Amino acid sequence: MTSFYRLDGLDKVPEALRGAFVAIGSFDGVHRGHQAVLARLKEQARARGVPAVMLTFEPHPRDVFAPTPFMFRLTPPDIKARLAAALGLDGIVLMPFSRDLSMVEAEDFVARFLVRALRVSGVAVGADFHFGHNRRGTPDFLRAAGQVHGFAVDILDLLPEGAEPVSSSRIRAALTAGEVSAANCMLGYHWFFGGEVIKGDQRGRTLGFPTANIATASTFALAQGVYAVRARLGEKLLDGVAAYGKPMFNNELPPFETYLFDFDADIYGRHLEVALIGHIRGQEKFGGLEELIAAMTRDKLNAKDALAQCGAFGDLDRKLGFFA
Repeated sequence: MTSFYRLDGLDKVPEALRGAFVAIGSFDGVHRGHQAVLARLKEQARARGVPAVMLTFEPHPRDVFAPTPFMFRLTPPDIKARLAAALGLDGIVLMPFSRDLSMVEAEDFVARFLVRALRVSGVAVGADFHFGHNRRGTPDFLRAAGQVHGFAVDILDLLPEGAEPVSSSRIRAALTAGEVSAANCMLGYHWFFGGEVIKGDQRGRTLGFPTANIATASTFALAQGVYAVRARLGEKLLDGVAAYGKPMFNNELPPFETYLFDFDADIYGRHLEVALIGHIRGQEKFGGLEELIAAMTRDKLNAKDALAQCGAFGDLDRKLGFFA
């Protein structure tokens, strides 16, 4: 199969994806633990000559039950789909999650979605996976359901990283602490996000450091500080240094501000993606603009050093487009 299919729900499943081997989970981050599940999924699918498909949920189930969204999302839907394609899957199902879906009994979930809609030949899940009303759909339940309905079930242990398994929550905690290297190692690629370039207060331009600004959501919990980054503008790769947070100015919902080296074009309204290469320093308050400019000059040099020493983690990093 050469095409990659993105489905927003299971109302219209193309014949090309029926009979797939399907991995089910939230997959926020599509980290190395998830990648182990997906690699096994592809092995099982190829052995049977069927498609390999990720079935995931949007929005994140925890946000559905919260008064307002609170999850620091590592991979919003578009990025999750891009990762699935880069990993060589044949498709992704972005299942709309709601309170109504959470009330579906595990038996009905299997019958309606896995058997009737997808006609799965197999299912792969992590050892901590649960689904259905009151989380009754355990891995053991799924194994028994597979025997009844005639599909294979592959349950994979969690991938260890130090004393604990790799997990989305550990990666969120690392990014919230500014521990970019630790987060990237658990992800197996350089964490990135994107957005439309918006107009800021244009203070950076007056200081000699014009920035491309991306708005951030209230749930964006990256540690405020300064980062070495690599940006993608269309097919163009640009190195830079970025700041998140404005401790000397208005610091309420600050944008992510990227100073792109050797670049000064008008890109307002363009989509910019930014990958974090390294953490330079935390946010600081300075005694005046001269001190701030001196610090920004040091940050630029330190970011260039970090970028010069940086390489891709592997094929996935390269396929995502931030490394040649």
